[in-house]
Amino acid sequence: MIMHLQRLHLINFKNYGEVSVEFSPTVNCFTGANGSGKTNLLDAIHYLSMTRSYFHPGDTQNIRHGEQLLFIQGDFNTEGQEESVFCGIKQGQKKQFKRNQQEYDKLSDHIGAFPVVMIAPTDQELITEGSEVRRKFIDSIISQYDHDYLNSLFKYNHIIQQRNSLLKQSAIRGFTDWSAFSVWDEQLLLYGEKIHEKRKEFISGFQPLFNSLFTFISGSDETATIVYESRLNDHSFAELLISSQSKDLNLQYTTSGIHKDDLIFNLRGFPAKKYASQGQQKSLVIALKLAHFKFLCNKGFSKPIVLLDDIFDKLDEGRVLRLMEWISRDGFGQLFITDSHKDRVAKVFNEIQVPIRLFKVSEDVVNEVAVAATT
Repeated sequence: MIMHLQRLHLINFKNYGEVSVEFSPTVNCFTGANGSGKTNLLDAIHYLSMTRSYFHPGDTQNIRHGEQLLFIQGDFNTEGQEESVFCGIKQGQKKQFKRNQQEYDKLSDHIGAFPVVMIAPTDQELITEGSEVRRKFIDSIISQYDHDYLNSLFKYNHIIQQRNSLLKQSAIRGFTDWSAFSVWDEQLLLYGEKIHEKRKEFISGFQPLFNSLFTFISGSDETATIVYESRLNDHSFAELLISSQSKDLNLQYTTSGIHKDDLIFNLRGFPAKKYASQGQQKSLVIALKLAHFKFLCNKGFSKPIVLLDDIFDKLDEGRVLRLMEWISRDGFGQLFITDSHKDRVAKVFNEIQVPIRLFKVSEDVVNEVAVAATT
């Protein structure tokens, strides 16, 4: 399937009062000074796909300062058919999300309808930060093609909250009735084991894509691997819950389960978190995100919209050329790029003979500017 975003309309989103922009179905580039709002346009597109910001977990944080509400409207074209997506957020009210004027009962029902892949400077946290960041990475991909997984994840997280609350109450009372935990533990086992199996299945399909893309992007013969680390790999979840009871009670939270899973990235058999250089970390992140793109395509999705935030500033010339080579060789869907240097990005796409639509962003204004024709 072929899908692209035709136009975007914003009201009171971050730094924007009101703005409307029409896009090319191929490459769109936002240029302007740092802090002008280029990244915010990418984040608005991410909202239309994933129902949330890529950068800020709280919806109301994205309302323009001094205002009470925000609106994001996107018009998509899917196989020649126009579709509209609307997001409305008001202080103190439930978020509204509509597709073709029909409001969703559950926001999770929208995930995967308009797939997107974002590559941003903060993504280096996938390598350097704690396990929660990497779990979110896995979850965001699987959730786009498996709604049962997403629903299981919601239910699992809710049960963990209830179980942790019961642990805290038991600690306060100084008495623990473990039979009271049985209802929560039964559900925890049901959803936790299901999530664990789907994560294992995902990694087995994702790993070969990641390997080949890392070798290509890095331009070296280095081998990169992903290890899915979970205590459920070697133990039954039921046994883990029983053996962890004393520890859970002392710490007043559930210490075993898929909410403790992690991904370990290795280079030549050594943990990338400890031993990878800055350049190697960047190559790992880009390979992860491009594998995300290819994985969704292999699942039968329309080619995801790709959002590249300030990527040319973070890569050396060799990696930029290899990235553009991959895009031009394998084909791509719609691409949105931010860059502070208009001529740099225009030159790159001129070299691979791909037309682009160029926009200058200044404060809360977005204007299209002319770009030299490809030769």
